[in-house]
Amino acid sequence: MGETVAGIVANPASGRDIRRLVAQASVFPTAEKANMVQRLLAAFAVTGLDRALVSTDLGGISAAVLRALGRGGTWPVVDFCEDDPLTGTAADTTNAVRRMVEAGAGVIVVLGGDGTARVAAAACEDVPIIALSTGTNNAFPQMREATVAGLAAGLIATGQIDPDLVTHRVSVLEVVTKARREIALVDVCVSLSKHIGARALWDPATLTELYCTFAEPDGIGLSSVPGQLCPSPRSSPDGVALQLGPVGETPYVVQAPIAPGLVRPVGVRGWGVLRPGVRVDLAAAGGVIALDGERELELKPGESAFVELKPDGPWCVDVRAAMAEAARKGLLRAETEHRKERRR
Repeated sequence: MGETVAGIVANPASGRDIRRLVAQASVFPTAEKANMVQRLLAAFAVTGLDRALVSTDLGGISAAVLRALGRGGTWPVVDFCEDDPLTGTAADTTNAVRRMVEAGAGVIVVLGGDGTARVAAAACEDVPIIALSTGTNNAFPQMREATVAGLAAGLIATGQIDPDLVTHRVSVLEVVTKARREIALVDVCVSLSKHIGARALWDPATLTELYCTFAEPDGIGLSSVPGQLCPSPRSSPDGVALQLGPVGETPYVVQAPIAPGLVRPVGVRGWGVLRPGVRVDLAAAGGVIALDGERELELKPGESAFVELKPDGPWCVDVRAAMAEAARKGLLRAETEHRKERRR
């Protein structure tokens, strides 16, 4: 086996959107993101990983990691993705992930919210990802300790755990307009708003359609609406589709936690199963389409768009399954000399 590589992408902007002003969403500071990167690197070292590629940023995360690197420590060789100019936009995540794929990374760990995970998923090809929560609405990323996630990632990247045993491919929603093709990992919704404005959604009153890859009763964000009406597990190949409307004009109203500290009534006209491979035309002409809770696409009057549930999303690591496999194979334990003497 050649050099073993894993990647780490940390978005400095995650967890800092307008929902800090309209709700009680947590602020995820730069220092903690940098600490998480360092915990990942420490775990990588235990697994014997040769090299870690770390994204660079304008927010201070990579600078803090570089300072820590200068103080020494038991880490793999650390290289920073510095070949692309930084823009302070989602392009930085896309470029870093592509560099990691080109370098032969066996796993990429992504620190961010749903939006960061979505951008990384669009660029990671067949490289498995672990999405760790550092955003606002973390419907897709896992709430995991970085140290444990780092052990799982390192054991997979070094070939000690077969990724086929502990990864699964998730479904995505693909939205196609005349000019763009984008994916969503959790939900796509149509808004009557004319402009993107502040990207984050916090007022459901203007929403007319909602499509979700999964719907969990304990979820956060827009997928929590079908989570209370028609739950659908992540393991299901089907998604859900809802028609929304103004409260007072619909037969159902759901009190939905659409953001941390923000529970809003959402009017629902009806719902149904969204089958893979079925294209659904969106009645979004002149409105806005939001992807994973962020307004992303503005449509001109008369401009059409459609959404399709597709089964070929990113490969995602099941950290719990990976650590169970590590325990089964004894990868993180060794027999001491004292034990060997007793056996003799």
